[in-house]
Amino acid sequence: MKIILLNDVKKHGKSGDILDVKDGFGTFLINKKDAVLATQTSMNRLKEENREKEIKENETIKKCEEIKKKLENIKIQFKVKTGAEDRVFGSISPKQIVEELKNKGFDIDKKQIKIDESISSLGFHNVDIQLHKKVVATIKIELTK
Repeated sequence: MKIILLNDVKKHGKSGDILDVKDGFGTFLINKKDAVLATQTSMNRLKEENREKEIKENETIKKCEEIKKKLENIKIQFKVKTGAEDRVFGSISPKQIVEELKNKGFDIDKKQIKIDESISSLGFHNVDIQLHKKVVATIKIELTK
């Protein structure tokens, strides 16, 4: 029996996958509304949904690319307290970066900010912001006394 998964099914496939399964398991999934029988009509509907998803995905990527261009032109500056030999007390957190970005008009979640090493020394630092799985913006952060 050929079915199209409507929802993710552990160890079997993700939503939209076409599977060839035993009749009993196929009936079970269909009754649970996790799958539909793979007929010509349902296959056409799946192709159309995939096209629509791809179009939406491309639009999202374009929007993220525009935001990336704006972000990469921005420099964020933090004034920090320093001790002996210009050592910075503490470090800059993603939350602080998000607050500064919000002040500049960007709506970024702190989970999107990827910091490789702690920002705890004076000077310039590069920070990556994951806007989309295919789009990463790099911003410059400067720490000054």
